[in-house]
Amino acid sequence: MAPPANRRSSYSRRAQYSTFLSYSAGVLGAVVGLGLVVVSLVNPDVFSPLRGLASDATEPASQAVAGGREMGRNAIADVSGFFHSGNENARIRRELAEAKVRLVQADATRVENQRLKALMGIPETDATPVAFARLTASTGSSTRRYATLGAGHDRGVITGMPVRSPMGLVGRVLEVGASSSRVLLITDSESLVPVRRSTDGVPAFAQGASDGTLRIRLINLGINPLKKGDVLVTSGSGGLYRPGTPMAIVTELLRDGAIARVLSNPSDTDYVMVERAWAPPPPPPPAPTTDGIKPAGKR
Repeated sequence: MAPPANRRSSYSRRAQYSTFLSYSAGVLGAVVGLGLVVVSLVNPDVFSPLRGLASDATEPASQAVAGGREMGRNAIADVSGFFHSGNENARIRRELAEAKVRLVQADATRVENQRLKALMGIPETDATPVAFARLTASTGSSTRRYATLGAGHDRGVITGMPVRSPMGLVGRVLEVGASSSRVLLITDSESLVPVRRSTDGVPAFAQGASDGTLRIRLINLGINPLKKGDVLVTSGSGGLYRPGTPMAIVTELLRDGAIARVLSNPSDTDYVMVERAWAPPPPPPPAPTTDGIKPAGKR
């Protein structure tokens, strides 16, 4: 008599082995995954080389996608500008006239600052950029805010270097690969930057809120002096970030600070500049004293 077509797995050694291997693979995968999660929580830097290799491997494709995204934005801007060219031209002419006046004032202020620094013996720090590169990708919906930079060890980038765009500060280099880097954005919850109000220097700290905004925390508690529309720049306290770099605009006031919108949105930023980490200049030497020295001609 022919054997039944629907037999249990116990009658087939091959079926038994297949079932055993499938369960073993599932349990092993769960154990390995759990171990990787524990290691990433205890020591996140362990996987930095692997992330660097993955970023370097996908960097050419990211460059191509970023180029296509830029072309699309430029095409939309060209079509929109065609219908609004008249009003935009008049507005730009007015702004250009005002900018020329402000440029003359800024040049006079720069020359005066150089003269005062020379009198006080404060050396000028090197402001030459290390590299110019494109932000090929950035996290938009994650609780952590990172971006991928198309430059690595091949361009002289090292960990800790500030990254900025023409609009303002973007973040700092967190991990460096051969041809790409990982940037910690200023909107990340782990980012804390000393800032001050551009008009009168009110000190504060800007902490990322992980939603594209910054939480401004005042150092001196009491009456909140901030106002909507205030521009915040880096203060340079503690080094790393060069003082005076534009950063955010206050949009909402709180009891102990404010909520601010970043000036340089990573999703709208194409090319950025990598700077050297800034260090405060050493204090000037003390002035020579005349204690114990009698003026000439007197005895």
